[in-house]
Amino acid sequence: MTTEHNDKIKGAYHDSKNIYDGVLTQGNIFSKAYIKFFWGGTDDVAITQKMLSFIPDDFSGTILDVPCGTAVFTNMKWRKLTAAKIICLDYSEDMMRQAHQRLDGLDHITLCQGDVGALPFESQSIDVVMSMNGFHAFPDKIKAFDETCRVLKKDGLFISCFYIRGKLRRTDWLVNHVLAPKGWFTPPFHTEEDVRKLLEEQYSEVEIHTDNAIIWCVCKK
Repeated sequence: MTTEHNDKIKGAYHDSKNIYDGVLTQGNIFSKAYIKFFWGGTDDVAITQKMLSFIPDDFSGTILDVPCGTAVFTNMKWRKLTAAKIICLDYSEDMMRQAHQRLDGLDHITLCQGDVGALPFESQSIDVVMSMNGFHAFPDKIKAFDETCRVLKKDGLFISCFYIRGKLRRTDWLVNHVLAPKGWFTPPFHTEEDVRKLLEEQYSEVEIHTDNAIIWCVCKK
């Protein structure tokens, strides 16, 4: 990742730190209108609940949450998983600070700042990789796919959701003319077919769903 990319991404998430949660959770009338018009009404909360349902409440393995963001969607689930070891990693220091406020004091959770393109973990050391709304922001998406797969154990799960191009014109326009120039999203962007091909090359089982311009998947290594 170049220094220019570093600064742009950090700046974007610093500027949005006070509105990030409200937009994703549709916490007010303006964010609801934004999601309905530009994203076709996709419900991030519902998608998150489906993704998290693949991890049982008595799970006792190691989970890598990357990027963890502010933990607005995951904090209640992570709090329940007291038998698990959970590592929350994000590139944005502003996101990490908010995640720390939500998860502070929980012994089974570790928060750290880092780059998904160079994960500081041994190969085949993680049982579940959870990646919500991250891949459309990663500058080197292929490296991110490779790294998240590398750290997973055999039979481990990769659970993820992110933006894909070619599904909704309004969303593509927003991404190309607003979100990418501002630094929240980073091209190039994949189509559903691109993602399926990439995942099928790395995982033995691939389950894919789409909701307008959002793809979510559950894959077994």
